[in-house]
Amino acid sequence: MFRKSRNTLKSLLCSCTLAAATLTTTVVPTQAAADDSFILAHAYPSEHIFHQTSEKFREQLAKQGSKLEIDYHPGGDLGDWTSLFEQSMEGVIPMTLTFGASEFDGRLDLTWLGYVVDNWDDARKVYGPNGEIQEVYNQILADLDLVALGTIPTGFGSMAIRKGIGKQPTSFPADAKGVKVRVPPVPIAIERFKNWGFTAVPMPYSELYTALQLGTVDGRAFGPAVEIWQMRDVLESYILTRDYFEHAFWLVNKSWYEELPAAERDKLNAAANATLQWVWSEAQSIDEGFLNQVREAGINVVELSPQELKTAKEKLYANEWPFMEKQVGPQIMNKVRAIAGVN
Repeated sequence: MFRKSRNTLKSLLCSCTLAAATLTTTVVPTQAAADDSFILAHAYPSEHIFHQTSEKFREQLAKQGSKLEIDYHPGGDLGDWTSLFEQSMEGVIPMTLTFGASEFDGRLDLTWLGYVVDNWDDARKVYGPNGEIQEVYNQILADLDLVALGTIPTGFGSMAIRKGIGKQPTSFPADAKGVKVRVPPVPIAIERFKNWGFTAVPMPYSELYTALQLGTVDGRAFGPAVEIWQMRDVLESYILTRDYFEHAFWLVNKSWYEELPAAERDKLNAAANATLQWVWSEAQSIDEGFLNQVREAGINVVELSPQELKTAKEKLYANEWPFMEKQVGPQIMNKVRAIAGVN
């Protein structure tokens, strides 16, 4: 993902996404309104944690006695995750669960930053309910007319190697030379694996499985356990770098949110907070469950040694973090450093 300016092109793109959504369903309003019904949409199937989160939120909102009714659209029937981000930004879809689309603000690549945390306890403190980083995210999102009610965890991302390679790179850069690793087409992702000595190959996720099958790449980065399990038939090793914590945004359109009657906004917040507590209590066991399934599938799961992990972190703090500071500015980056305890 790369930054795009918010200009006429973005407005035209929004018009196209709205037209496509209208063809799919007749319930999309022309703008968000603080009435008794609102759209909650995401782009993922019923097995995904987004669906479980949405169902729990609907239950909690009803328990609060809210007059608000949810018009629920899972599975991407109103657009992919980037389109939903944009439609929420424009006020067409009041609420969505989606990832940070840095097309609209390059500072959102902050969600990919390496080694802010490396364990679940710290992840909850930083990214969990009322987490320390939420204020930083909302400072960025406010410029897009968005508010994050919280973040939805999907687990730690690590690196996997395809079948037939016979390598388990754990010492960077010594083990990384000549190893081609698919990374998302995001500047910080490319930067990370170049810093570690790999050949970083930016590639859309939709092309990844075939690339692993054909040997176009030797491995993949940014892989939470659930994705490794899904691709288990083409992978032989899973290297637990745990270099970033994958999380999504629970977004509401800021203008719509602030126009809600105070009592209804309080009920929505209470339902969202209860849902976030539940999600975060479940997410670690879900992630660890998939990691166990990866092992059971015969994939060799490899931990970095303490020294290897220390070296990997030092390289990112010395190179990737200054790279990100150029994107977000020193004020935001200093806040992140303080949150992560990185000098």
